Amino acid sequence: MKRRCFLLSSLAAAQAQEPDPIRVDVSLVNVPFSVTNAGGQLITQLNAEDFEVFEDGVPQKIRFFSRATDSPLTLAILADVSGSQEDFLKEHRRDLRDFLKTVLRPKDQATLICFGRNIYEVSPADAQPDKLDEALKEFQKAKRIASYRKLGNPEMRDNSSSFYDAVIESAKALQGLAGRRAILIFSDGEDNSSARNLLDAIETAQEHAATVFALRYTELRKGQWTARNKYGRSVMQRLANETGGLEFDAAEDDHLREAFRKIADQLRSSYDLAYTSSQTGEDGTFRKIRIAARREGLRTRHKTGYYARPK
Repeated sequence: MKRRCFLLSSLAAAQAQEPDPIRVDVSLVNVPFSVTNAGGQLITQLNAEDFEVFEDGVPQKIRFFSRATDSPLTLAILADVSGSQEDFLKEHRRDLRDFLKTVLRPKDQATLICFGRNIYEVSPADAQPDKLDEALKEFQKAKRIASYRKLGNPEMRDNSSSFYDAVIESAKALQGLAGRRAILIFSDGEDNSSARNLLDAIETAQEHAATVFALRYTELRKGQWTARNKYGRSVMQRLANETGGLEFDAAEDDHLREAFRKIADQLRSSYDLAYTSSQTGEDGTFRKIRIAARREGLRTRHKTGYYARPK
């Protein structure tokens, strides 16, 4: 009896002394980026050793690195169908068709999302990308749009353009999909009906590693920019800059195909790296990212940082 009690007490002591399971936070900060030389030419044959990455000025160890040359693209095509874009609907379809021909390859995928007062999934990512221009045409001419799936939280909206909410839902639509993620926006950048704001849109795009490329279609008043026009332009410029993308004025028809080529080149010629932040805690603060090339004369383009939000 004594021997049995001794064994039981020894077992209990051993169990009490067992250390708690080790939990390791392996959350990575993902940063897609591109590199150009002094002449603006994209540089594609660099390795992890050619770069340094800093978070809030502190060097970080690169855990993952790859080139995007052969990676598939996963795009969210975001088309504005609000009242301010009525005069540009044909241009949207024409330019979308040209973009798809210029950029997409058979292994790529794209989802089409349209927004005005509300936000709708017009074509899911597994649809045929070469049919997206027809899908956009059908949506623009639809008498009833109840058959299309609404995206986002149900909101009471009084006005006609939910631009910020649409950007957020487009970034979320890319979540879990493989490939290099990007959002292509056809809009004037003006918003009067969203529940969220520009900073929310930027943060969500950065969180989902979605690079924003913006094509701006602006209805001028007597050929002059209004205050609202200038506001929309600054919004689209900032979205592109903060996510490492590009912004173009679609009114410059002669340069639009060149714009598509630049977008395609950047997407096909970029890199991916990931690191585990040396900063502990998720305090909600913004952490600034800087990727520096070790070679002289090279410049990098990438998202400016991320917010350390609790998962």
